[in-house]
Amino acid sequence: MTENSPQPKNFSIRREAAPDSGQMTREALAAEVASEFGPREESAFVLAARDASGGWIGGINGLIHWRWLYVAQFVVASDWRGKGLGRALLAEAESLARENGCVGIYLDTFSPRALDFYRANGFVVAGQIANFPPGAARTYLSKALCIFRN
Repeated sequence: MTENSPQPKNFSIRREAAPDSGQMTREALAAEVASEFGPREESAFVLAARDASGGWIGGINGLIHWRWLYVAQFVVASDWRGKGLGRALLAEAESLARENGCVGIYLDTFSPRALDFYRANGFVVAGQIANFPPGAARTYLSKALCIFRN
């Protein structure tokens, strides 16, 4: 065998059911990332907004990890939009972040209206993927809660 000869194939790749096999990939990546950056120390959170009768009218859920609060989902019922509920939910998320010693908040959106809302609430664009979803853009935003020093 010469140096340029193909190496014998000693591996296989196959498609497997996501929930079961994906766990091994998640655990291996988590261990590798933790060895370089420290453990995620991840905790989930849910903020639910309810009307006077207890009905759900909006909410935010996500994770806190590496001293950042990640907003995974954020929605306000259409009848409650433009009435300050979104701003109040976001303020509560920021309070939660500060209580947990977070240095910032990050999230993403497809919606130009939501993008304007986040910018008005102190978020800055951190990046964007064009045509994701098709015909739109996915925009990533962040808000620093403290001054970063190197």
